[in-house]
Parts: sequence; C-alpha cells; structure tokens
Amino acid sequence: MSTGLIIALIVIVAVVVAVAVVLTLRARGPRHGANLKRRFGPEYERAVARHDGDTRAAERELAERVERHGSLQVRPLEPAERERYEARWTAAQERFVDAPREAVVEADRLIAELAGTRGFPAGEQYEEQVAALSVHHAHHVEGYRRVHRVARAHPDGAHDGSAGTEEMREAMVEARALFEELVRPSRQDGARRAAAPAAHRGGQRTPSLLHRRQAKES
Repeated sequence: MSTGLIIALIVIVAVVVAVAVVLTLRARGPRHGANLKRRFGPEYERAVARHDGDTRAAERELAERVERHGSLQVRPLEPAERERYEARWTAAQERFVDAPREAVVEADRLIAELAGTRGFPAGEQYEEQVAALSVHHAHHVEGYRRVHRVARAHPDGAHDGSAGTEEMREAMVEARALFEELVRPSRQDGARRAAAPAAHRGGQRTPSLLHRRQAKES
C-alpha cells in the first residue's frame, strides 16, 4: 500500500471521527441543557441572564459547578447544633424590630457559618460557597445572595429609612428559606433524631415580627 493511500485513509478516518463527535454533541446538547434547566430551575435563568442570553456559556458554567460540587457530602447536624442555629436565627429575627441592619448582618453570617458546618466551602470563600449551594439548593440560594448584598451595602448606616428597611426585611425573609433547608434534618439525621430525648425535638420557631414591622410601617 502506497504512502499516499495510507495518508488518505488516515484523513478519511479522522474526518469520520470528527463528524461522529459533532453529531453526538449535537444530539446530547438539548438533553444536557434540559437536565441542567430541570436541576437548577430559577438559577438556570439567572445564569443565562448573567451571560447576556448565551445559553451555551451559562450551561458550561452550571456544568462546571456540578462537576466541582455535585459529589459534595453534606454533614448531618447534631440535635444540639441544630437547636443553637435555630435559636440564633430566631434571635436575629426578633432583633430586626429595633436593629434591622444588625439583624441582616447576623443572618448573612449565620447562613455562611451553617453552610460551612454542613460541609459546604467556608464562608470566607463566598463565591465558591454560593456555587456549591446552588448545586444542592438551587431554588433558594438567591435569598442568600440577596441578604449578603444588603449586609455588605452601606456599612456607614446609610440604610436608615423606610425604603432601606423594607429592602432588608425582604432580603431576610427570602434568606430564611435557605436557612430552613440547611438546618432541616436530612435522612441521615432521622435515626439520630428519633433516638434523641423529646426535649431535643422542638421545631424552629418562626416569629412574625418581620411581618408585624411591615404592617406597622404601612
């Protein structure tokens, strides 16, 4: 067999392989995107918006998050740990009436600490922590982003006034959904909680002080 014929065969094989790869990727593309959209829900739409409507770029970002954090093992909370976190969140909600900014800062700090305790990246790695949370709590991670933004804004106290207070109230209410998911007993916690004394089985108290403040201001 001549050298020219061998080269021609190699080129033909390479072209066939390349075409097969392209066709496979095209066939997988819609399904892959649909899976990501189903998994991430509203987080998928936010990613697309951040990439100015470029769905491929958004899907690459989300797929990378899954690759980095999809296998993360969440650590169960001990009953005493859960009660301490619940008590701190309740105290932050009650504090909102007289010191809304301090309450929001505490809520932001509390979620970061709780996420770290559950096995997510530490709060000092905020962006990476949020990325990991988005993989496992996609429907509620935006509440954490919002309370974090509000807690970090206007450190000189410029949030005084009804508009700023309302913004903080809404951020804290939205963030509570993620807090409740993180503090909620998992399947792994079930056996431990069932064996715990009755005194350790109280659920989280969720006072309506934030809502009462809104009614008072309206």
